Amino acid sequence: MSSSPVPCAGSTDFYSRAMRANGFIFVSGQIPKDVDAPLEKQVEQAIANVREVLEGCGSSLSRVVRVGVYLTDLKNGFAIMNSVYTQHFQAPRPARTTIEVAGLPGGFQVEIDAVALE
Repeated sequence: MSSSPVPCAGSTDFYSRAMRANGFIFVSGQIPKDVDAPLEKQVEQAIANVREVLEGCGSSLSRVVRVGVYLTDLKNGFAIMNSVYTQHFQAPRPARTTIEVAGLPGGFQVEIDAVALE
């Protein structure tokens, strides 16, 4: 177990896709690939991106302990997001915060970040 944060996935000039520290994997916010897709498909893709990052770091969705969900339309999107979310996170589900935001990069409707055990 490393006490110093170490990148475990690709990075950009501005952030790492994930960092490993003290037995946890911290996954940066993941957005979908198709801005024109309906919210259901955008949630599927964002979760798939989280899964890909975690697996690249040697973890998995089943080891997620916390999720952050950012939606641009909580009133109309919360139930849709939950219907997809519950297909990927089994009980007991991770702790989660869901927040409505004014906007997301690229005009996407959802962004998802996560913290998982190594």
